[in-house]
Amino acid sequence: MKRVLVVHFSQSGQLTNIVRSICEPLRASTEIEVTFAELKPVKPYPFPWPFWKFFNIFPDAMYDDPDPIEPLQLPADADYDLIILGFQVWFLSPSMPMAAFLKTEQAKKLLAGKQVITALCCRNMWLSAQERVKERLQEIGAHLIDHVALVDRSPNAATLISTPMWLLTGKRGPFLGGLVPVAGLTQEEIAATARFGHAIAAELPKREVSDHSPMFKGLGAVKIDVSLIAHEKLTGRSLLMWGKLLRACGNRESRLRKFVLGVYVVFLVVLLLTLMPVVLIIKKLLAPLMREKVEARRAYFAAPSGESEDLVERSA
Repeated sequence: MKRVLVVHFSQSGQLTNIVRSICEPLRASTEIEVTFAELKPVKPYPFPWPFWKFFNIFPDAMYDDPDPIEPLQLPADADYDLIILGFQVWFLSPSMPMAAFLKTEQAKKLLAGKQVITALCCRNMWLSAQERVKERLQEIGAHLIDHVALVDRSPNAATLISTPMWLLTGKRGPFLGGLVPVAGLTQEEIAATARFGHAIAAELPKREVSDHSPMFKGLGAVKIDVSLIAHEKLTGRSLLMWGKLLRACGNRESRLRKFVLGVYVVFLVVLLLTLMPVVLIIKKLLAPLMREKVEARRAYFAAPSGESEDLVERSA
């Protein structure tokens, strides 16, 4: 009997639905036992988010300073053959509950030497968040064998409205009389993630402990939007700069921090309306000169599972 642990956190419930869809074929297997463990912050985060609390969380998320979580209710001698980590992306970082978990002694004990699969969902930019999780897994000594990244397939301009509206109101849309589509993944997209579970169910029972090869090759586990690679890097630098300034202003209750945060929000709106269109034009003009470097970065971020969808129809 192979044992699988699924550690996850979701505010809206979408990420929970995703990991349960992935694990449905595992739960149907007589050779695999699945345990779900939901991360629980000591002080729950609000959902929907109040406007200022939403933005005030980003400096601590960017600087990997998460709030504490409750220990997972697992036996002290718990041991698993495979661990699946399901998390959201908060301000280009892994959600604070997942960041907090990866810092715990419990995580070190559970993950050291184990095969790990990461699964996330977000609006569009997830590369930086996954890099942070990868680095932590390497420090612990875990083996990342597969990664699934699911993003909202609506146009970026639309998700720039729909995703914040979902977070701030709890409503997915559609908005503006249907001009802005429903935020997040469709039920069909979530259901389709069962293909990853079928791959695990077929492979895990016969898999050697020393085998760290991917199981999701050809299943379209990730899709890299090359136009966002440089954009995410630029955004990350901006968030780090402002995050450092805001943290220097005090904790989340500091009046000075709240004032500077207001300045940042105004800056962000101006940036989106003025500078970002110019940056996008410059990137498009330079694209032919950067093609080889971009493709190398694309292959790096797509690993270990890759972008290929050669086996998707066969697994359906």
